[in-house]
Amino acid sequence: MAVFEVQNLSIIFHDGKEPFTAVKNLSFSAEAGEMVGLVGESGSGKTMTALAAAGLIFSKDVEVKGKILIEGIDILSLPEKELSKMRGNKMGMIFQEPMTSLDPAKKVGRQVEEVLKLHTDFSSEKRREKALEAIKNAGLSDFERIYNSYPHQLSGGQRQRVMIAAALIAKPKLLLADEPTTALDVTVQKQILEFLKNKCKANDITVLFISHDLSLVRSLCDRMIVMHDGKAIEEGASDNIFNVPKADYTKELIAAVPKFEREFCDKKYKDNKTVLDVSNLSAFYPKNSNRLFSKNEKSQVLYDISFNVKKGEIIGLAGESGSGKSTLAHCILGLHNDKIGDICHNTKHPQMVFQDAGSSLNPSKTVEWILEEPLRNGTKLNAKQRYDCVTEMLYLVKLPENLRERYPVQLSGGQRQRVSIAAALMLSPEFLIADEPVSALDVTVQKQILALMKEIARETGVAILLISHDLRVVYQMCDHVLIMKDGRIVEEGEPMALYKNPKDPYTKLLLESAGA
Repeated sequence: MAVFEVQNLSIIFHDGKEPFTAVKNLSFSAEAGEMVGLVGESGSGKTMTALAAAGLIFSKDVEVKGKILIEGIDILSLPEKELSKMRGNKMGMIFQEPMTSLDPAKKVGRQVEEVLKLHTDFSSEKRREKALEAIKNAGLSDFERIYNSYPHQLSGGQRQRVMIAAALIAKPKLLLADEPTTALDVTVQKQILEFLKNKCKANDITVLFISHDLSLVRSLCDRMIVMHDGKAIEEGASDNIFNVPKADYTKELIAAVPKFEREFCDKKYKDNKTVLDVSNLSAFYPKNSNRLFSKNEKSQVLYDISFNVKKGEIIGLAGESGSGKSTLAHCILGLHNDKIGDICHNTKHPQMVFQDAGSSLNPSKTVEWILEEPLRNGTKLNAKQRYDCVTEMLYLVKLPENLRERYPVQLSGGQRQRVSIAAALMLSPEFLIADEPVSALDVTVQKQILALMKEIARETGVAILLISHDLRVVYQMCDHVLIMKDGRIVEEGEPMALYKNPKDPYTKLLLESAGA
């Protein structure tokens, strides 16, 4: 008997003028220890399938039909009390956006322990020991500090690894992994996936692995299911689908996977004006997690950073999670003030696309309201003009107009990321910081968004600081690349020179992990 089985699953939204079917009569199964990949574009139904499998679709406006069996038990027919007993015990979950999955008011160590507290009779000392071990196994070397930190004190990649630790700590029968390595840099991603694969195989944990990264699914999963428009259009062994795809849509997905390729005939913006100049920047955080009582004890996180950005230029910032990339971005935008050095802006209205779209969008407002807000505050446009601007921006970022009345929670991860990008572009800024702007996007839309950002930079002169752990994206997009490690720029240069002849051992390691 299959450990996990989906039978004729349909998920129908009744929150609009017409019913919308997000998942259409989906059926598949997975045996003990088997890793099955679910791939497809944002909005194809992947995440809705995972939410249904976890029993996390609560809205009265959403109808779920069919059966989802875990060891023969149909979770769709279980009362909430019985379902709660299965979560964490028989079923572990890793979701796409850890900042919205972790409780901001609790230290992460306590959150990793929570499953053990609910489902075992371990003492508090034993739970702490197991939590520290799980955090360490998830690739976090500074595990004591991580255990005693709050989610906001960790980088995006660190938060994602904490979620993996919490999901695996009770050795569940089924692991639902929705984009579990989206926020991780290539070196740690490789380590985590190897750890995940070995751990699940050793303990016969069945995995439903959801990702827009087909290369990742191929390397990790035994079988792959390709979804499009709520349907499974192709299923089979991962290598077979990659080598001999049958559906035209599958062929498009594979062709869109980023590679170490670049168009070197890129035109540059003519104006050579410097829009940002950073000189000898260093930044600090309090050593103690209780910031009220540790103002004099500081830990340095950035060391003597200097670079500049010219009009129309795209600068790439690459490095591991925790290397200081996001802190540097926060310093530049005035969101982190414990710093020394000079930051000179020669532009107005600098904007930022944040890594975690789920927590950067107002959950109580519609897409239309979110996109109109910059126009209401920064322009004198009337309601009709604002409406037209939103319509044009939705078209630019490849979002259908019928999403304008939806709330962020009703969007897929990739759709939320595109709304975040659209909001940052509404005032036509001269300087834009893009912190992992395409990490949550499927490969086809990722390709479109990157092309759009490059076109905007070349045509309008907006300068972009692109932060990414995906070195293939940085290679394709950027005019100049900065490699960061432990708060320092260890190497910089033109993409072709740096990638073909890296000098620093850390740069070589990053490129090897990315398959360059």
